[in-house]
Amino acid sequence: SLCREGSDIFTSVRENSPTGEFISSINITAGPRANTIRLCLSGRNANWFYLEGRTIRLNSSVFRVLDREQVEGSVLIAELICYENDIIQGNYRILVEILNENDNKPNFLLETIQPFTISELTAVNSVVFTVKADDADGDVISYILDPSSDAQFFRIDLPNTGKVVLNKPLDYETRTHLQLIMWAQVESNTVDKFNTSAVLTINIEDGDDQYPHFLPCTPVSPGVPVCMNPTYTANITQKHQDDQGRFTINNTTGEIQVDDRLKYSVASVLVRVLYENAFPPAFNRTTYKGFIIQSSSPASIISTYGNQVLQVQVSDRDFPDGRNPNIHYLLHPPSELYQVTKEGVLIAKTNQLHAFDRQILQQVIARDEESGEEVSASVDIEVLQRGQA
Repeated sequence: SLCREGSDIFTSVRENSPTGEFISSINITAGPRANTIRLCLSGRNANWFYLEGRTIRLNSSVFRVLDREQVEGSVLIAELICYENDIIQGNYRILVEILNENDNKPNFLLETIQPFTISELTAVNSVVFTVKADDADGDVISYILDPSSDAQFFRIDLPNTGKVVLNKPLDYETRTHLQLIMWAQVESNTVDKFNTSAVLTINIEDGDDQYPHFLPCTPVSPGVPVCMNPTYTANITQKHQDDQGRFTINNTTGEIQVDDRLKYSVASVLVRVLYENAFPPAFNRTTYKGFIIQSSSPASIISTYGNQVLQVQVSDRDFPDGRNPNIHYLLHPPSELYQVTKEGVLIAKTNQLHAFDRQILQQVIARDEESGEEVSASVDIEVLQRGQA
């Protein structure tokens, strides 16, 4: 029988092949009795084939593309039946493997590209997170960091693993969020190399990496985040009575550092014991009268009645002679034309004054540098013409 000349067919075809793609020849030769031979296709995937003479061809279309990922087992299975005089004389298997083509983009697994939180104390060179993508073609995927993002903080040592390694230290005080663009690209021997990208958000978690320091912070130098600890100064007045618990140090009210005993800071506290201040300093008048003669001299002392030097002074009854050595005089607001010395003498820039000018220094302040007490008086100054005195 001519039907028995045939054989099983084992071959392959690429996915996405066009209609009419050659699949295989049929090894049943034509002879004098060929007209009595009839061939037909049957089986699970027979609709993917059609017969053209003694060849089998692919039966695809623009609406029905052969897709390896859509066929169970990636193999087309059918049967070639040979009839002779309408009687089955032969059955032959048709097994066609669908060869893969890179025709699918990889997709990131959503659970691996959610926002990450990383502590700023994370060690450099440690794996901080892992991303994953899958590919319907089953190709190997490599992962690449886009240099346009914050890629300098991370690196990928093994491109096929998706493991992201910390490349440089993190600092919460400098950056609290980072953004990373990750590419997933399939590795294949085809011309087209499909890829996809994802934007990753990395939140930096604050860690205990700052040493305590006392306020105010005075930087050692500009741009260096190291403080010079201040000296705290406090005055207490000497009294022969109970301090009522005012002078105490509570060592439990501050934050306790338990995980690193090396994190501490030291400040100096200067406590000065003063005599009891029973009387505030006082001027002997509320307003002083002063005169200055116009001249070209850059500076002159202001005088008062009787051509005496004007000296604003306070008395303090806490001292036997009434003179408090801790008194400091100043003008408020500060003046560009006048200044006052430590002894309370007023000096004027004479060459900047004009005859018949009259100025009132609103506040000459006397301050006790120890107790902090202040008292003020005003000065009424007239500028006299030369020879007017």
